[in-house]
Amino acid sequence: MAAFAEGTPCWVDVSLPDLAAGRRFYGELFGWTFGGDSDEAYGRCTKAFSDGKRVAGLVAKRDGRMPTVWGVYFATADAVALSRRITDAGGRLVREPIAVGRSGVTALAADPAGAVFGIWQGDEDTGFEKKGLPGSFCWTEVYTRDKERVDPFYETVFGFHGTDVPDDSVDFRMWSPAGTEPGPDSAVGGRSVITDAFPAEMPGHFLSYFSVADCDGTTATVVRLGGRITAPPFDIEYGRMAVVVDNQGASFAVLAEPRSAPRAAAESLSESGWRGLPEPGPASEP
Repeated sequence: MAAFAEGTPCWVDVSLPDLAAGRRFYGELFGWTFGGDSDEAYGRCTKAFSDGKRVAGLVAKRDGRMPTVWGVYFATADAVALSRRITDAGGRLVREPIAVGRSGVTALAADPAGAVFGIWQGDEDTGFEKKGLPGSFCWTEVYTRDKERVDPFYETVFGFHGTDVPDDSVDFRMWSPAGTEPGPDSAVGGRSVITDAFPAEMPGHFLSYFSVADCDGTTATVVRLGGRITAPPFDIEYGRMAVVVDNQGASFAVLAEPRSAPRAAAESLSESGWRGLPEPGPASEP
């Protein structure tokens, strides 16, 4: 599998207190199968597969004080050089670059407003083998209260081209990788603003989306499995989406039939409000 372009989301994983419960929840929700457990030296982690292809990781929390959270990783050809760009641009390193066996090199960072993300320099393991299809990752966006610092940070660090949504009622920027024509067709992620519609205590964070065939059916399954809904299903320009929390507290979004980046989500969430608080925190290696 070809390596991912610089700055492209290449992996997601969820840190959980109970891996067995996580396998049951996501196995039934997305039809995932599991295997490829990591060496204990790198933490207890199991790979999730959809149609036999890698789609995500489930990681056992080493400390109960750590957040239960989905984390996203951005691809890089040089984790050390990218880490320097992150700190030079006003971010900070949560964890310095570290080799994960022969799989690759990972690091954790936070943007100037505190949202945590991972970086991944793939070697034998480049990341996703399936994405953008039902049962796999399809989109991510950072929610922030400080777009004046966050926008130039990501555009400097990853070379993103930012495209603002041409709608005065919503403050949303799409990111396209360097070397592409900026716009919805090339966007790999986005930036939304935490407005007054959200809880005052909500910190900066990334929200990752998974493609599903049936948004309403998926949210019903989430509830049946012990999770909850924070933003009920609603229609956006690119499909039908919802924001949910799994049965251990990790937030994520589901999107049915995405045709492109779900930029209209920010406007709809701001109008409807948010009935839940995603926990911020570190991602963990693929």
